[in-house]
Amino acid sequence: MIGERLFKEAETNIALKVTQSANNESFEVSGRGELQLGILIETMRREGFELSVSRPRVVMHDGANGEKLEPIEEVVIDVDDEFSGVVIEKMTKRKATITEMKASGAGKTRIVFSAPSRGLIGYLSEFRTDTRGTGIMNRVFAEYGPYRGPIMQYRPGVLVSMENGVTATYALFNLQPRGTLFVGPQTEVYSGMIIGEHSKENDLEVNPVKGKELTNVRSVTADEKLFLAPPRKMSLEESLSYILDDELVEVTPATIRLRKKELDSNIRKKTRKNVEM
Repeated sequence: MIGERLFKEAETNIALKVTQSANNESFEVSGRGELQLGILIETMRREGFELSVSRPRVVMHDGANGEKLEPIEEVVIDVDDEFSGVVIEKMTKRKATITEMKASGAGKTRIVFSAPSRGLIGYLSEFRTDTRGTGIMNRVFAEYGPYRGPIMQYRPGVLVSMENGVTATYALFNLQPRGTLFVGPQTEVYSGMIIGEHSKENDLEVNPVKGKELTNVRSVTADEKLFLAPPRKMSLEESLSYILDDELVEVTPATIRLRKKELDSNIRKKTRKNVEM
């Protein structure tokens, strides 16, 4: 059914290209940027489809001499003067170069960048935060240009559920010092599901469904209330830019979850050891 829906969309939307994998269990969808793909995924979600989506990646081309070419965009940003520094810093880290910079009004600066499309994946939400919602960004495809090298983007490890069940307040309270949680109490989770961001670089398997052990002995602190920080909720766009190559975004009509591609913990450990060897 998902295949029929995708191929039907490609018939009316010439910007989309859909190909089916050899095992008939997945589809590769190419389009004009992450925004268009995000709209398609959100539309299918509202239509009742359930699907898992990998991190978006750009389509590379080979040059006349066999060199690697990547899509380059012209990015025009209008921002308050006080935020121009952080915008330039973030864009430079994403291999963008400034082609023009000028005042665009009282206390405003217009900066024009030449930036690789892969460096812009997931940046919009970060841009909104950095400029406190006041910045304006316009993007347009410019050309296929020489590959600009690897982009170093740091992301901490994640907290991965090792159990199936419903999250318990007691368990989540004890996990809070380990990082930022993506789920609250009384949430259905499963083994391999990402429930939070670890405060360190490595992934950590945790048990978010473990309740407090009951005893016959009462203590002064036995009835203390446990307070949880609000979980971090991510949009579809943020989720797609957050995941790494070994992770997926699980999209359903009711929820958007993050998960490991391989749900089995033992297989993940074996794979990780083989990569490290």
